[in-house]
Amino acid sequence: MTIGAGVQAILEGMPCPEDLLRSESGGQVWIHVGSTVLSTYAVGDAGLRNFAAVTLTGLGFTGRRVAEVLEITEEYVSMLRGRGDREGSAGLMRRRGRPSALSARALSRARSWRADGESDTAIGKRLGVHATTVARALVDVARPGSPGGGPEADAEAEAVAEAEEQDLLRFSAEDQDGDGPEAADPEAEAGSKDADVEVEGPLVPVGGGEAAQAASVESASVVAPKGSERVASGTFRSRYAGAMLLHPYLHRVGAEVLFSTLKGAPGRRYDDLSVLTTATLGFALGIDTVEGAKHLRRTEAGPVAGLRLCPELATLRTRLSALADGGDPLGLQRGFAKQMVAADPAGDRVYFVDDHFKAYAGARPLGKGWNTKRRHAQPGIDDTHLVDARGRAVVFGTGEPSSLASTLPGVLAQLREVIGPDAPVMLGFDRGGAFPAAFTACRKAGAHWVTYRRAPLLEATAKPRRSWTVRDGRRITVMLADETVDIKGYGEARQLTLFEAGAPVLQVLTSDTTATGAGLLCWLRARWRIENMFKYAVAHNGIDSLADYAMDIGPDPRTVANPARAAARKALRAAEADLVAAERALPQMLASGQSPAQMNAALPRVHERIDEAKTALDQAKATLHPIPAKIAATELDPNAKRARPRIERRGLQMVLRLLAFNAEAWLADHLNAYLTDPDEYRAITRNLLHAGGQVDYTDTTITVRLDRPDSPRVAGALDLLIEELNTTPARLPGDRRPLTYQIRPT
Repeated sequence: MTIGAGVQAILEGMPCPEDLLRSESGGQVWIHVGSTVLSTYAVGDAGLRNFAAVTLTGLGFTGRRVAEVLEITEEYVSMLRGRGDREGSAGLMRRRGRPSALSARALSRARSWRADGESDTAIGKRLGVHATTVARALVDVARPGSPGGGPEADAEAEAVAEAEEQDLLRFSAEDQDGDGPEAADPEAEAGSKDADVEVEGPLVPVGGGEAAQAASVESASVVAPKGSERVASGTFRSRYAGAMLLHPYLHRVGAEVLFSTLKGAPGRRYDDLSVLTTATLGFALGIDTVEGAKHLRRTEAGPVAGLRLCPELATLRTRLSALADGGDPLGLQRGFAKQMVAADPAGDRVYFVDDHFKAYAGARPLGKGWNTKRRHAQPGIDDTHLVDARGRAVVFGTGEPSSLASTLPGVLAQLREVIGPDAPVMLGFDRGGAFPAAFTACRKAGAHWVTYRRAPLLEATAKPRRSWTVRDGRRITVMLADETVDIKGYGEARQLTLFEAGAPVLQVLTSDTTATGAGLLCWLRARWRIENMFKYAVAHNGIDSLADYAMDIGPDPRTVANPARAAARKALRAAEADLVAAERALPQMLASGQSPAQMNAALPRVHERIDEAKTALDQAKATLHPIPAKIAATELDPNAKRARPRIERRGLQMVLRLLAFNAEAWLADHLNAYLTDPDEYRAITRNLLHAGGQVDYTDTTITVRLDRPDSPRVAGALDLLIEELNTTPARLPGDRRPLTYQIRPT
C-alpha cells in the first residue's frame, strides 16, 4: 500500500511498519504501529474513537483497515470523515436525545440572517420552524445594535430560559388542578412533557408589519400564554384546520348548551367547554384514547377549538373524569340524539340495535362475555348501541356482559325519550337477539321488531308468492311465503320464508303485519349499517377503548351452578338406571327356561330388588328436590370477588366519540352531495379533516382558509360545500363570532 510522509517518519526504523494494530488493557484501547502508539481512549468512548478514525485516515491508512482495527464499519468511517470536513470536531460526537429542529447548515443561515437584522419570525418562516425555536437556537447571537451580546442578549437568554422552565413546569401546574388518581400518572407526565417540547412554545399571530412581528416574537420568547386563554384576534397556521368543518354540526345539535349541563369540580386553567370540544375534535382526528392527545401539536390544535393552546393530557383526563363523575353521560347522549333527529330526521322509522363486546386483558375479576371475534368467553364490557336508518348513533348502554334481551328494555326506554312516546318504531336486530324475552320487551315499549329465525328453519306451510318494494329508485322483487306462527313464550308472529331457486334459504320473524314482505326483508338486510358503524368507529374513533381502569371490587353477587344439585342429579340418574335394570331382570328370568321350582325360588329376590330400586329412586328424588339449581358465588367460595368498572367515565368519552362519528358522517353526506362518490367519500372526508390551513380571528368574525386539495374534483366539491356552510354561519362552542370558510388560492 501507499504510505503517507507522516507515517513514514513515524515508522522509520521500526519493524513491520505497514501493520496498524489494536490492543486492549485495563479498560483502555491502544492503537499503535509496532511500538509507536498513535491513539488511546477508554473502551466505550465513542467520541475519542471517532477522532482516531479521522486522524488515522488522514495519516494515509485506508478506511477499510481503520474500520477493522476500530471495530466499526467502513461506511461509518467515511461518514465521520465527511462530518469532520463539514462541522469540525462537533460533527464527530455522537448525538443523543431528540434531534435538533435546525441542522448545522440551517443554524448557520439563521445566524447570518440575524446579523442582517431579520426578525426571528421572518427567520422561522424561511426555515419552516417556530420563531421561539429560532430564539432559543440563537440565544448566544447578539442582535444588531447590541455587539458582543451585551445586556440585551443576556436578558433574552434569561427570558428564553424562563420560557423553557415554564414549559417544564406547566405539567406540574396542570397536575395540581387534578382531583383524581390519573393526575399522578408518570407515563402521562412523560408524554405531556414530550408534547410541550415538540411544540417549541406558543403560536403567535403573524402579519401587521415588521415592527409588529418583532414585538410578537419578543412576547412569545418571554411568556407563554395562559392555558385558559381564548383567542381574541390573530392569524394562526394549523395542520388541523380541516377539523373546523365539524363545527357546523356541533352548532346544529347545540353542543354548547348540552356541554354546559355537565357539572364537575371547578377547573382553574381551562373552561369545560374547551375541554369537551378539544376531546371531541381529537376523537374526530383519529386519536384512539385521551392519551393520544399528547401527540397533537398544542399550538396548532388550540386555534381549532378557539384556544391559543389546547389542554394538556393531564388536564383532559382530570377534567373529563370530574365531569363524568358529576354528570349523566347517557342523558347527554339523549340530548344530542334529540337535537340530531329534530334537525335532520332519518326519513325512515327503522332502527338497528346490537351488542358490542370489548374484551379486557387485565387481572381484575371482570364478568365474562362471549367474544364473537375469537369465539370464546372472555372478561370484558358490553355496549348496546342503537343506530337509525342512516347508520347514525342514537343511544347506547354500557355495562357488564349480558344478553340483548336483558339490555334492550333500557335502550328502548332511552329511544322513547329521544323520539317521543308515540313515534312509530321498527327495531331490527340479528338472530343473536331472537328470543321471546326480546320480543316481549319490544312489545312493552310499543315498538315493532324484525329479525332472523334461529336455526333450524321450519317448513313453510304457505305458498310462495311474489313480493316487491322500491329502494333507491329500483324495484326489488322476491319470492316469499307469508304466514303466521306461534312463538312459545311470546305468542303469534309473522313469518316470512325467502325462496331462491325454489328452495327456502332463510326465515324472518316480525311483529309487523301491515308492511310488505319485501320491504321488511330490505330493512333487515340493511342491519349491516350498524356493523359498518362498529367497524368504522372502532378504527377511527376508538369506541373499543376502556378509557378508565378504576373499578370497584367486592363480593361476587352472581349465582352459579350448584355442584350439590349436579351430584344429586347424577345420583338420581343412577337410581333410575338401577330400577330399569331390576325391572328388566323379571322378564329375563321368566324367559330363561328354568323349571317352575327354580323360578319360584328366585322370584322373591327379583321383586325385592325392584322394591329396593324404587325406594332408592324415591330417596334420590326427595334429596334432589330441595337443592337449588344455583347458589351465590360467595356460598361456594367465600373469597369470590367481582370487579365493577366505573362506567361513567367511559360513558362520557363514548358520548364524545359518537358525537365525532356523527359529525363526520354528517359532513361526509353533505360533501358527497357534490362529490357523488359512494365508494370513497368517507375516506375523502376523513382526509379533509387533516387538511392544513390558516385561521384568522378578528373582533367580529372567524375565518378558516383551508389549503386547496390536490384533486380538482375534491376541490370543486369542497367549494360547493363551503358555499353551503357559509349560508348559515356556525359558531364555536363558547364563542359568539360567526364562522366563515374559504379555500386558499394555490
